[in-house]
Amino acid sequence: MGPYEYVVESINGDYAALRRTDLEDPGEPMVVAMALLPDGTDVGARLRWENLSYTLL
Repeated sequence: MGPYEYVVESINGDYAALRRTDLEDPGEPMVVAMALLPDGTDVGARLRWENLSYTLL
């Protein structure tokens, strides 16, 4: 599965809104629990999802 690339659009408490950057029309942001994201994730961070885990780019 993947890899897919995302950017963190917003963080609301324990959840982050991620938008795909590798698609022409990414649609609505996806909400993901902050516990699943790497330490240091903040608004504007670029992430890659591959093999069921996220890494900071």
